[in-house]
Formats: sequence, structure tokens, C-alpha cells
Amino acid sequence: MATREEMSRSFGSATGAYETGRPEYPADAVEWMLQPARSEGRSVRVADVGAGTGKLTRALVEAGGQVVAVDPDAAMLEALREAVPGVPTFVGTGEALPLPDEALDAVVFGRAWHWVDPVLASTEVGRVLRPGGVLGLIWNIRDERVDWVAEMTQIMHGSNAEVMLAEGGPEVAQPFDGLESRSWEWSRAMTREMLFDMAHSRSYVITAEPAERERIDRELGAVFDRVGVTGDGVVDLPYVTTAFRAGRP
Repeated sequence: MATREEMSRSFGSATGAYETGRPEYPADAVEWMLQPARSEGRSVRVADVGAGTGKLTRALVEAGGQVVAVDPDAAMLEALREAVPGVPTFVGTGEALPLPDEALDAVVFGRAWHWVDPVLASTEVGRVLRPGGVLGLIWNIRDERVDWVAEMTQIMHGSNAEVMLAEGGPEVAQPFDGLESRSWEWSRAMTREMLFDMAHSRSYVITAEPAERERIDRELGAVFDRVGVTGDGVVDLPYVTTAFRAGRP
């Protein structure tokens, strides 16, 4: 099995599957994260850290943010530049942001905080935020109260993010003191191909041995057959989006 570090850096080899298979972020959740950082008369200066192919970046731009994107994987940033032209991109991590002191109103992590050291990343985010700025964390998690969705997770293995949220959620450290949270329920229409892409964008599957990937595809295919997702047919995949925010004193 791959190490945590190998899994965290694996996504650049699956940018196509990531872009197609991963969901967008609800606009209401993004706005809720940014709301404390808004100042009348100007847009929010925000960094999307662990930006990947730009799923959250797009929502931040649509919310009127002046956005920069940071990711440790140059291949992911190349895909982001194609998907969201004009957004400045930088190679970096939550623990080492290539950004100046007190330059930003908000720093957000979309499905990425579970990869960082929360103490080091909290310190670094605090450095680049202005006083009164906000740290935002957000995850889209499939709603496993639905039986066939729970079966998918058993086949693919739970992700680090899913385990972290099930065990009580993310941790932050100084200068942040606790987190507010809210959740939103919604669904995404998915074809069979999109469902496979979602599976193939997960770090466990990307780094799995060929025989394990074949098992996952075979067992997922049986689930999709049973729920009637064949050809160009679609099924609604339910999600629960949970967002967290904390202000910098």
C-alpha cells in the first residue's frame, strides 16, 4: 500500500478523471466560508490551497473573489490553468505558502486540509492572512445513508478525508481558536463513466496495484448494474457538503 505522502502527491497522474469525476462546490457553502472576510467596496483576496484542477477555484471566482491557486503538483496546476484561465498559480503546500505576509482576506482548502500538518498549516495560513481574515475548509462527501453509496465506499476504501470527518472533523491550531461549521445536502447527476472517473480520481485507487484496481472496477460495475446506470443513463449521487471557518484575530 502506498504511503500517505505518495497518496497525497498522486493526483497529477489522474487529472482527467479528477476533473470529470469530482463534484463542484455549492455556491451557498462557498459564500458562507467567505462571508466574514468580506469588506464593503472590494472583492475578497483569497488563496485556494490544494486547488487541484480548480473545482473550488471556479466557485471562488464566481463569488467575486480575487483568487490565486496553490497546489504541490504542477500537473494539477496545468489542468487548472486550462479550466480557469487567468488565475495566478503557484506550486506550494499548506505548510509552505509562496505568498507574502498579511496579503489575503481568506485562505480556503477544498478537500485538502486532511493532507496537511494542522499545526504547521495553521501557523502558515495565519501568516498570510490579514487580521480579521478567515480560514475556510470544505469537503464534499458522498451520503452513505444511501445503501448503494455506502457499498461503493466499502469497495473503494474510505478516504483520509472521510475517516477524519467521521472521527470528529478537522483540527486547527493557533492563531485560530476553534471552527464553526455548516452542512448542505444535494445531489449530482452521474453517468456510469463519471462514476468510474470519480473512483479513479481517489488516491487509494490511483496508487493501487493493477489487480486491486481490476477488483474495484469489477465490483463497482456490479453495483452500477444493480442501480440501473448503463449506457448514457444517469443516477443521482447524493452528497453532504460540510464547510468550516475560523477567523484570524
